[in-house]
Amino acid sequence: MGDLTFRIALLRGDGIGPEIVEASLPIISKLNHDYSLGLEFVDVDAGDGALRRYGDPLPQHTMTELEKADVILKGPVGETAKDVIVPLRQHYDMYANVRPAFTIPGLKSKFEGVDLVIVRENTEDLYRGVEQLVTDDVAVGLKIISRRASERIVNFAKTIALTRRKKVTCVHKANVMKITDGLFAAACRSLKGSGVEMEEMYVDAAAANLVRRPQAFDVIVTTNVYGDILSDEASQIAGSLGIAPSANLGERKSLFEPVHGAAFDIAGRGIANPTAFLLSVVMMFEHLGTISSNKNFVAAANSLRAAVLKVYSSGRNLTPDVGGSASLKEMAGDIYQSLV
Repeated sequence: MGDLTFRIALLRGDGIGPEIVEASLPIISKLNHDYSLGLEFVDVDAGDGALRRYGDPLPQHTMTELEKADVILKGPVGETAKDVIVPLRQHYDMYANVRPAFTIPGLKSKFEGVDLVIVRENTEDLYRGVEQLVTDDVAVGLKIISRRASERIVNFAKTIALTRRKKVTCVHKANVMKITDGLFAAACRSLKGSGVEMEEMYVDAAAANLVRRPQAFDVIVTTNVYGDILSDEASQIAGSLGIAPSANLGERKSLFEPVHGAAFDIAGRGIANPTAFLLSVVMMFEHLGTISSNKNFVAAANSLRAAVLKVYSSGRNLTPDVGGSASLKEMAGDIYQSLV
């Protein structure tokens, strides 16, 4: 790679994905230049378009390029999302799905002071896709929970909590699924006496408490399916799915993507919100700073986050989904101009 620090595989996605990525690239390029990050971006094809062109949403030549990359940055994928992200998570053992949800000043929301992170086990549970028809009228899916994966994600959640308010809420349903969720709950109990406050909460109670008092949560750790549902709920509580970033972290490879989907209903209209994608870039920069010990990445992350928050605080140039009337181009341009 020569003097390059990291090689980033860029999946533009489907629907609004290519629009958001294209509008965000000048912002990323400026940060790459101003903070001497030395990043190289390589376009990689995956998703609905790849399926039409190659008969495969995740073709082999794409996997070859991903092998060469250090990190993957992905826009939202359409109908083939499951056939792209789930295989990548499992192939690269991206065991931790991290989804922060926080109140953005200037964004109208029913709740103030929300600042939580959902840490979701990302490789097991029903999302392993081990299911079959037993008869024409009966289908069965396997809920796979292992001690190794449970302990790994619980310890990861503790690491995050130690940098925040030192509280972990372990979410499960072990009162009903005594063996599978019971195993996960047992892993959570290893946190007692480890320097963080640990509480347990059944998933239905957690869903209710999120809309009752989301400010009470710091770090939530849970299994794959529960985490998927609760993180969407938390994002909406914070204001909109359009502002929700995420990271899929593994020892070998990590992937960063917005939580929201391809939103085909507004694709091509130029009104998509780039916030979730750009905040995912913030998470990518922070991750690269951690694994490289290069403070420039942290500075770039702080600059981008501050620029996004400044645009929201001003109330100008917000897209329709967050109460404004600006175009994607106008909002991205304002964020660009707000970089320091």
